[in-house]
Amino acid sequence: MWLFLAFLLVPLIEIALFIQVGGLIGLWPTLAIVVLTAMAGTMLVRSQGALALSQLRTSFETLNDPTEPLAHGAMILFSGALLLTPGFFTDAVGFALLVPAVRALVLRELRKRIRVQSVAPRAPFRDRPHAEDVIDGTWTVEEDNRRPPGPSGWTQR
Repeated sequence: MWLFLAFLLVPLIEIALFIQVGGLIGLWPTLAIVVLTAMAGTMLVRSQGALALSQLRTSFETLNDPTEPLAHGAMILFSGALLLTPGFFTDAVGFALLVPAVRALVLRELRKRIRVQSVAPRAPFRDRPHAEDVIDGTWTVEEDNRRPPGPSGWTQR
Protein backbone atom coordinates (compact mmCIF):
# COMPACT_ATOMS: atom_id res chain seq x y z
CA MET A 1 0.00 0.00 0.00
CA TRP A 2 2.84 2.41 0.88
CA LEU A 3 4.57 1.73 -2.41
CA PHE A 4 1.36 2.42 -4.32
CA LEU A 5 0.93 5.74 -2.49
CA ALA A 6 4.55 6.68 -3.25
CA PHE A 7 4.09 5.95 -6.97
CA LEU A 8 0.88 7.97 -6.95
CA LEU A 9 1.88 10.96 -4.81
CA VAL A 10 5.47 11.61 -5.97
CA PRO A 11 4.53 12.34 -9.61
CA LEU A 12 1.61 14.51 -8.48
CA ILE A 13 3.91 16.50 -6.18
CA GLU A 14 6.48 16.86 -8.99
CA ILE A 15 3.88 18.07 -11.49
CA ALA A 16 2.51 20.59 -9.01
CA LEU A 17 6.01 21.88 -8.24
CA PHE A 18 6.89 22.15 -11.94
CA ILE A 19 3.75 24.19 -12.56
CA GLN A 20 4.40 26.48 -9.58
CA VAL A 21 8.11 27.04 -10.25
CA GLY A 22 7.59 27.33 -14.00
CA GLY A 23 4.88 29.93 -13.41
CA LEU A 24 7.20 31.95 -11.16
CA ILE A 25 10.45 31.89 -13.15
CA GLY A 26 9.50 30.57 -16.60
CA LEU A 27 10.11 27.41 -18.61
CA TRP A 28 13.80 27.72 -19.51
CA PRO A 29 15.08 28.68 -16.04
CA THR A 30 13.02 25.80 -14.60
CA LEU A 31 14.56 23.33 -17.04
CA ALA A 32 18.04 24.77 -16.38
CA ILE A 33 17.58 24.21 -12.65
CA VAL A 34 16.57 20.59 -13.25
CA VAL A 35 19.64 19.95 -15.43
CA LEU A 36 22.03 21.74 -13.05
CA THR A 37 20.76 19.84 -10.02
CA ALA A 38 21.26 16.56 -11.89
CA MET A 39 24.85 17.53 -12.73
CA ALA A 40 25.64 18.75 -9.22
CA GLY A 41 24.01 15.66 -7.74
CA THR A 42 26.14 13.40 -9.92
CA MET A 43 29.34 15.02 -8.65
CA LEU A 44 28.20 14.84 -5.02
CA VAL A 45 27.10 11.21 -5.36
CA ARG A 46 30.50 10.31 -6.82
CA SER A 47 32.42 11.91 -3.94
CA GLN A 48 30.11 10.57 -1.23
CA GLY A 49 30.13 7.13 -2.86
CA ALA A 50 33.93 7.04 -2.87
CA LEU A 51 33.95 7.93 0.82
CA ALA A 52 31.40 5.20 1.62
CA LEU A 53 33.41 2.69 -0.39
CA SER A 54 36.59 3.51 1.53
CA GLN A 55 34.70 3.11 4.81
CA LEU A 56 33.42 -0.27 3.62
CA ARG A 57 36.95 -1.40 2.72
CA THR A 58 38.17 -0.30 6.14
CA SER A 59 35.43 -2.25 7.88
CA PHE A 60 36.34 -5.36 5.86
CA GLU A 61 40.05 -4.96 6.59
CA THR A 62 39.47 -4.55 10.33
CA LEU A 63 36.78 -7.29 10.37
CA ASN A 64 34.18 -4.88 11.74
CA ASP A 65 30.46 -5.06 11.06
CA PRO A 66 29.98 -3.69 7.50
CA THR A 67 26.28 -2.95 8.00
CA GLU A 68 26.63 0.80 8.42
CA PRO A 69 28.91 1.47 5.42
CA LEU A 70 26.73 -0.79 3.27
CA ALA A 71 23.58 1.05 4.35
CA HIS A 72 25.22 4.42 3.67
CA GLY A 73 26.30 3.19 0.24
CA ALA A 74 22.77 2.01 -0.55
CA MET A 75 21.31 5.36 0.51
CA ILE A 76 23.88 7.22 -1.60
CA LEU A 77 22.95 5.04 -4.57
CA PHE A 78 19.26 5.74 -3.97
CA SER A 79 19.97 9.48 -3.69
CA GLY A 80 21.78 9.33 -7.03
CA ALA A 81 18.72 7.77 -8.65
CA LEU A 82 16.52 10.48 -7.12
CA LEU A 83 18.83 13.26 -8.31
CA LEU A 84 18.83 11.93 -11.86
CA THR A 85 15.04 11.81 -11.83
CA PRO A 86 13.76 15.18 -13.05
CA GLY A 87 11.87 17.04 -10.37
CA PHE A 88 12.19 19.32 -7.40
CA PHE A 89 10.80 17.01 -4.72
CA THR A 90 13.02 14.08 -5.73
CA ASP A 91 16.02 16.43 -5.89
CA ALA A 92 15.29 17.69 -2.37
CA VAL A 93 15.07 14.14 -1.00
CA GLY A 94 18.17 13.11 -2.98
CA PHE A 95 20.25 16.02 -1.70
CA ALA A 96 19.01 15.34 1.84
CA LEU A 97 20.22 11.74 1.61
CA LEU A 98 23.68 12.98 0.65
CA VAL A 99 24.04 14.61 4.08
CA PRO A 100 25.72 12.10 6.45
CA ALA A 101 23.63 13.23 9.44
CA VAL A 102 20.40 12.58 7.53
CA ARG A 103 21.66 9.13 6.48
CA ALA A 104 22.54 8.37 10.10
CA LEU A 105 19.04 9.38 11.17
CA VAL A 106 17.45 7.18 8.49
CA LEU A 107 19.71 4.29 9.49
CA ARG A 108 18.79 4.73 13.14
CA GLU A 109 15.08 4.59 12.24
CA LEU A 110 15.64 1.53 10.06
CA ARG A 111 17.47 -0.26 12.86
CA LYS A 112 14.37 0.07 15.02
CA ARG A 113 12.48 -2.01 12.45
CA ILE A 114 15.22 -4.49 11.46
CA ARG A 115 16.92 -6.92 13.82
CA VAL A 116 20.28 -8.52 13.05
CA GLN A 117 20.90 -11.59 15.19
CA SER A 118 24.66 -11.92 14.77
CA VAL A 119 27.52 -10.95 12.54
CA ALA A 120 30.68 -12.99 13.05
CA PRO A 121 33.46 -14.15 10.75
CA ARG A 122 33.67 -17.90 10.21
CA ALA A 123 36.66 -19.82 11.46
CA PRO A 124 39.18 -20.86 8.80
CA PHE A 125 38.68 -24.38 7.44
CA ARG A 126 41.79 -25.80 9.11
CA ASP A 127 40.52 -24.75 12.56
CA ARG A 128 37.13 -26.45 12.24
CA PRO A 129 36.65 -30.03 13.33
CA HIS A 130 36.39 -32.53 10.50
CA ALA A 131 32.85 -32.89 9.27
CA GLU A 132 31.40 -36.00 7.68
CA ASP A 133 31.13 -34.30 4.29
CA VAL A 134 34.92 -33.84 4.01
CA ILE A 135 36.62 -36.43 1.80
CA ASP A 136 40.36 -36.91 2.31
CA GLY A 137 42.40 -37.82 -0.74
CA THR A 138 45.71 -37.39 -2.55
CA TRP A 139 46.41 -35.87 -5.92
CA THR A 140 49.25 -35.54 -8.37
CA VAL A 141 49.95 -33.11 -11.20
CA GLU A 142 50.37 -34.69 -14.62
CA GLU A 143 51.91 -32.95 -17.58
CA ASP A 144 49.57 -32.26 -20.47
CA ASN A 145 51.44 -33.33 -23.60
CA ARG A 146 48.48 -32.88 -25.94
CA ARG A 147 49.12 -29.17 -26.59
CA PRO A 148 51.99 -28.33 -28.95
CA PRO A 149 54.66 -26.04 -27.47
CA GLY A 150 54.70 -22.37 -28.49
CA PRO A 151 52.02 -19.76 -29.02
CA SER A 152 48.53 -20.77 -30.03
CA GLY A 153 47.28 -20.11 -33.51
CA TRP A 154 44.84 -17.51 -32.19
CA THR A 155 47.45 -14.84 -31.61
CA GLN A 156 49.24 -15.05 -34.95
CA ARG A 157 48.32 -12.68 -37.74
